[in-house]
Amino acid sequence: MLSEKIQNAINLQINAELYSSYLYVAMAMYFESVDMSGAAKWMNSQAQEELVHADKFMHYVNERGGRVILEAIEKPPVEWKSVLDAFEAALEHERKVSSLINDLVTLAREENDHMSDNFLQWYIAEQVEEEASAGEVVRKLKLIGDSGSGRFMIDNELGQRVFVPAAGSGE
Repeated sequence: MLSEKIQNAINLQINAELYSSYLYVAMAMYFESVDMSGAAKWMNSQAQEELVHADKFMHYVNERGGRVILEAIEKPPVEWKSVLDAFEAALEHERKVSSLINDLVTLAREENDHMSDNFLQWYIAEQVEEEASAGEVVRKLKLIGDSGSGRFMIDNELGQRVFVPAAGSGE
């Protein structure tokens, strides 16, 4: 059985994961509006991945005899100064999510909840990948600067991403 503290903290994390998906859909729509369909596809894949993360948390709460309580999802931004600005915002958001996951691990350890600690290790590894992925795009965008051909090439590269649920994600 989950402690009330852990249950409440995971419910907040579920909201954060759903917000992440909502944010990435907003970014995808922004990218479509600036003719970056590859970047839009990349963000739509990212949005789907965040839904899998939320789903995994929800199933975990139920498996441990807890109760999932969904709250309102905050409205995400809808405008960015540039493609680079949007990806920098995505990277910063992933860093924030990493911090939230780290806080959950700390709480699980304080509560002596080894099951939750173990469960959260998948998210720790996932956040390393999330930050690295967004960081790579940011670095490439900085490299190309204002180059139209560079922007075309990176958009094409980003459009190659296909959403595939990670092994062990519950999907």
